[in-house]
Order: sequence, then C-alpha cells, then structure tokens
Amino acid sequence: MEKITLELLFQINGIGSASGLIYRDDSLFIISDNSSFLYEYNIQEKELHKIKLFEKSQENIPKKDKFDFESITQKGNKFYLFGSGSTPNRNKRISYDLTSAAIEDKDLSAIYGKLKQTASISDADLNIEGSLFHNEKWHLFQRGNGAQSKNGLFVLDKKENDIRFFPIPLPKIQNIEATFTDAILVEDKIYFLAAAENTTSTYDDGEVLGSFIGALSFDTFEVAFTQKISATHKFEGLSLYTSSKENIEFLLCEDKDTEALETDIYKLTLNLK
Repeated sequence: MEKITLELLFQINGIGSASGLIYRDDSLFIISDNSSFLYEYNIQEKELHKIKLFEKSQENIPKKDKFDFESITQKGNKFYLFGSGSTPNRNKRISYDLTSAAIEDKDLSAIYGKLKQTASISDADLNIEGSLFHNEKWHLFQRGNGAQSKNGLFVLDKKENDIRFFPIPLPKIQNIEATFTDAILVEDKIYFLAAAENTTSTYDDGEVLGSFIGALSFDTFEVAFTQKISATHKFEGLSLYTSSKENIEFLLCEDKDTEALETDIYKLTLNLK
C-alpha cells in the first residue's frame, strides 16, 4: 500500500463548488461547476482574481442553467475547460490563452454525441469530469455515476478520426462503485481522483461515501493502485504541486455541493519509497 498523507493547506473565500484546479507559477487556477468564471488565486499574496469566460459571467448559476465545468487541463499555452455533457447546455469547451488572455468558446455537442455512441451511453449518463492531452490525443474521463454505471476513459485521436472507450472498474464503498472526478498525467502514470456517491444520477447529488487517489498505467490503462483518502469528502480537482524521487505532492479541491463561496485546498503527499 502506498504511504499517503492528506492535510488541509488553506481556504479560499470567494469560490464555491470547486471542481478542478491547476497549479502554475505560485498561482492556483480554479474552476467551479456552478460558475462561469475562471479563478486565479495567488498563493503568496493571498489574492483572488476572477476571469470572465463570458460577457455576463455569473456565480451560483441555477443547476438547470449552469455550464457545469468539471475539468480543466493545460495544452501548450492554453487552459481548456470542459463541460460535463450531462445536459445539452453543458456541452461547451472554453480555451483561455495564458499569454493574450484570449477566450474561445467551442460547442462539443457533436463530439459528445460520438462519445455516447462509441460507449453506448445514454444522453443522461455522459459525465466528463477529467481531461488531459498527450501524444496528440485527448483523454476524457467519464464518471460512471449514472444509471448505466459506465466509468472509464475516452481516447480521441483527431488525426485518425478515431474514438475509443476503455471501461475502468474501481473499488466500492457500501456497494457503491467509486467513479472518476479528475485525472492528470505525471511521467508514465495517470493519477486520478474518484468518489463514491450514493446516487444513480449525473444531475442530482447524493450522499458522499468517500474519495480515492489512484493511478493508471498510461500504456495499458490498467489500475496500478487505489487508496481511500477520505470517508466524507468529495474531492474533484487534482494538480501536481511538487515531485521528487521520494515523494509526489498534489493539490486537491473539494466540491461541497453548497452555495457557500469558500473552497478548501488540501495537500496530498504520496511516498514513492
């Protein structure tokens, strides 16, 4: 079993329902699943800045109207934010250029339709919660917390015009399977978060039963390890903080499923010895 420690690092006021984060140059870039802002928090200065993704960006958007940004990743000099796809208005992908601050909006309805067709997933059960780009391919992590329980990984090869789906079973808590909530690539492994939630809906929240950290082999997508890290928290964001031969440190954020504009940031240390 991997040696893991988890500690609360600090709290950020002004952000609620955090669903993804990226650590870069002593700042945290954070998304919220009920907001249409991208947040930048300077750790040393303890200052929070809001980046408008739309002309009329809002916080605490009603559930039926929200874009449900559940995933943020970096490709080149841009951040990419993905809507979950769990309703028609959650099919957007936003890019943010780190140099020019230019923002682009893309409708992924057609691509998300192909994902559902490839994996035989119903409209209500698509739920993209993690993303990464590597070897000219997008890797999108499907949280299988819907009625069909299809948890796994989509690999999109644009050059070959090919989409593949890899089902990935994860551990259970009280007979409820944990499902992906975020993932990042570190060297030759995909480290991921997964949560067990007592619901069969991608739309309605359920009782949180716990969260896991784990890793997949990048070559085979086989599960290398999983370990429960909490019985009460639903961690939804994962970013690399520091790494050495002895340890990897990650930063995590938690979605509390409330309208409170506060976000706890945790540090998880994985001992590699």
